[in-house]
Amino acid sequence: MLMLRVMTWISLRLGRRAGRLVLHPIAGYFLLFAPASRRASSAYLRRVLARPPRWRDLYRHIFTFAATIHDRVYLINRRFDLFEFEVHGEEMLQRLLAGGKGLFLMGAHLGSFEAIRALGRKDTDFRVAMLMHEDNARKINAMLAAINPEAVQDIIGLGHIDSMLTVQQRLDQGCIVGMLADRTPGNDTLCPVRILGADANLPRGPFRMAALLRRPVAFMTGLYLGGNRYAIHFDRLADFSTVARGERDAAVELAITRYAALLDQYCREAPYNWFNFFDFWQASAAATASPT
Repeated sequence: MLMLRVMTWISLRLGRRAGRLVLHPIAGYFLLFAPASRRASSAYLRRVLARPPRWRDLYRHIFTFAATIHDRVYLINRRFDLFEFEVHGEEMLQRLLAGGKGLFLMGAHLGSFEAIRALGRKDTDFRVAMLMHEDNARKINAMLAAINPEAVQDIIGLGHIDSMLTVQQRLDQGCIVGMLADRTPGNDTLCPVRILGADANLPRGPFRMAALLRRPVAFMTGLYLGGNRYAIHFDRLADFSTVARGERDAAVELAITRYAALLDQYCREAPYNWFNFFDFWQASAAATASPT
């Protein structure tokens, strides 16, 4: 937290250019002294680039991650004037929200979910509540407090008896409930998919929740394009509002397959934006069917 506060001070007092200079030795350090992350980066880049990655590929991958983390300082402080955003699919998102029943926004550890804050500059009614596990919620709140004590983010912690009720209340208020749906906490059932030409597993839980609450679901990613440019993409995933109980399993499977296809598409479009620095494609015995 001390380093985060120091980095925040440098970034806000001395400017984004000075802050980014610090990122280069940080990225170099992790490239040299984080072998597990380096191996995971190499395995992923080999798939997405369809060739053996070079050292500069590994460095670019880690630096891109560092750059998006650094830009959070400015996004949380609403310094949107520093960036250029191109937004794709916003009209589709607004149509889904027009029903007044909210929607689920499924993101991934791909690009910057924080970039969604940029939409708030045009639409102050654009409200997002993040759903995450309790440990992550505490870490995010601590991070926000270190970057900007006045930053407010509606975070719903999973694992409470009333978590589902809180999610439903936010949706009924017309909010977006955001989730990162490409990792499993370890106790979720998994769905086998194909990503970058290989078998992988994705958690069923996020999509099962959307099906139970009968809400529409959209995909979101904020791809970092270099410099100060981001491309925010929204894609329709599923609408569970009219799905009958007996059809939920098939609808959930279809939504997860579509989600995996979008992950594949955007990884290939912006290959250095993938921030799962572990063996994502490892086999798991937990990939079993589960009734919805």
